[in-house]
Amino acid sequence: MQLYTVRELLTEDTVGTLKRIAEIGFTQVEPFAFLSFGDALRQGLAEAGLAAPTTHQGFIGGDLDEVFGAAKELGIQTVIDPFVAPDRWQTADDVAQIAEQLNAAAEVAARHGVRVGYHNHAHEIESTIEGATALEFFAGKLAPEVVLEVDTYWVAVGGADPVQFLPKLGDRVVALHIKDGPGTTETKDQVAVGQGSLPIEQIIAAAPDALRVIELDDSRGDRFEAVADSFAFLTSKGLA
Repeated sequence: MQLYTVRELLTEDTVGTLKRIAEIGFTQVEPFAFLSFGDALRQGLAEAGLAAPTTHQGFIGGDLDEVFGAAKELGIQTVIDPFVAPDRWQTADDVAQIAEQLNAAAEVAARHGVRVGYHNHAHEIESTIEGATALEFFAGKLAPEVVLEVDTYWVAVGGADPVQFLPKLGDRVVALHIKDGPGTTETKDQVAVGQGSLPIEQIIAAAPDALRVIELDDSRGDRFEAVADSFAFLTSKGLA
C-alpha cells in the first residue's frame, strides 16, 4: 500500500502504524517522501517485517546521490518521482526535457543499484502532444531502464480508459496505483477498492505483471479501514 494514504497516522507513530498495516496482511508498502521519516521508517519496516520495493520521492533537480543512496540502504529498488507540475506537460520540448532529466537521474541511480520511475496524475493524460497523451509521448523519450508507475484512477480522471491505456505503455509499467471511486477530481469521494465505479479486475488484467499498490488520496470515511477493505477485496478476487 502507498503510505500517503495514512499519512497522519504515519507521522504521529511511524512504527506503530507500520505494524498495524502488517496486521492487515500486507508484506510490502510504498513510502512517500521517505527521507523525511529518517530512522523511524527503517525501524518500522524492520519491526513490522515489511519490505518497500518502491517509494515516492521527488528527486528531479535535487541531490540525486543522497536520495538514491538512502533508498539503497532501505532496500528500496525503485525511486519514483511523484509529480511534475502541469505547466511542464504542455509542449513537446518541455516533456522531452522532463524525460532527459529522468534519463540522467537513471544513470546516477544505477551507480547505487536502484532505478527511477515516474508517477502520473490527470494532467499528463489531459495534455496531448503530437496526437498522443503527454504521458505516452514522454514514455517514448525515456531510456529503456526508466519505468512508470501508472495511477489508474488519475488516468480515468484525465479522460482515458485505463484498460485501453495501459497496453500502450507496455512493459515500462512496473507498478499500478489501484484506487476506486467515481473517477472525479474530488479526492474525498474516493472509496475502498471494489466499492467504486472503476473496473478493477480488468485494469489489473491489462498490466498483470505490475506491482499493485493500494492508495486513497483522501476519503470521506476512515482511510485505514478503506485500505483494509481494499486488501480484503483484492485477496478475495485472487488479485493480491
